[in-house]
Amino acid sequence: MDTLLQQIELYKQEIESIKPNGPESLESYRIKFLGTKGIVKNLFAELKNVPADKKREFGQILNEFKQLAESKYESWKEATSQASITSHEKTVDLSLPGDALPLGSHHPITLVRNEIVSIFGRLGFSVAEGPEIEDDWHNFTALNLPEDHPARDMQDTFYIHQNPDWLLRTHTSSVQARVMESQKPPIRIICPGRVYRNETISARAHCFFHQTEGLYVDENVSFADLKQTLYFFVQEMFGKDVKVRFRPSYFPFTEPSAEMDINCRICGGSGCNVCKHTGWVEILGSGMVHPKMLENFKIDPNKYTGFAFGMGIERICQLKYRINDLRLYSQNDLRFLDQFISAV
Repeated sequence: MDTLLQQIELYKQEIESIKPNGPESLESYRIKFLGTKGIVKNLFAELKNVPADKKREFGQILNEFKQLAESKYESWKEATSQASITSHEKTVDLSLPGDALPLGSHHPITLVRNEIVSIFGRLGFSVAEGPEIEDDWHNFTALNLPEDHPARDMQDTFYIHQNPDWLLRTHTSSVQARVMESQKPPIRIICPGRVYRNETISARAHCFFHQTEGLYVDENVSFADLKQTLYFFVQEMFGKDVKVRFRPSYFPFTEPSAEMDINCRICGGSGCNVCKHTGWVEILGSGMVHPKMLENFKIDPNKYTGFAFGMGIERICQLKYRINDLRLYSQNDLRFLDQFISAV
């Protein structure tokens, strides 16, 4: 034990004489004294060889030595760190302005979605959301789609293999169904969200895209209300000079139904590939809510009427920012996305 005590004293003297002059010498000290194979560890290993009546006394001496080694290390570590900071400050002019950080941008789909929400929000429409994995009732049956409707075909819809009654929603109309199921009129909502269809990816189509659908159900709602709502929307989105036309169409959940076209914003109506040289581009489908659909949700069609509409956000974005390839939206190419920084 006397030999061990003499070693401890020598180690104490060595610690007092060490003057670390940088991170490397400080690390050498840590390894020598405090490392897993260091002096402190080895001395504690010798404790088992000390006579039982001396273990308590020797243990206290070892603890004091360990505390000394650790406290010296921490104080030298702090001094070394401060010296490094001071040295760095001498080489840097802290009075200079900081380096400008690159700005991020919202995705163009997000920009257009937010603008759509803002426009309809000024008309009193609130935002409603629902699940992207949907059941057959809310996605098809409740919306007056018969079992043999083409939209149910496997070529259009992604069904869940384990349970064919569940699928990836093909439109955000399923959100309208869930709202009418849980809320009584008056109802005035828009439903933005991502939808999925089993289509070949190309410049004009994708297997997932984004929609915004609207629903207004109340007493004495007419087709004139629908037209004026959509007129307001396109003028706010594309400008007061936009030209509009409605064409008769068919949708299972609306009757009568119409598609809405605007003059092509790419070519100004003179004809291009986007408008297929017609000068017009279809931007949304709309119509009066089918009475059968109201009955499905126990809403009296003799008392209440309503209108609904739905649009692809990618299409609106394409016309607003003149984007000619749908695949650009999901490729995360910074050269494309950086163009929208000024639009935030």
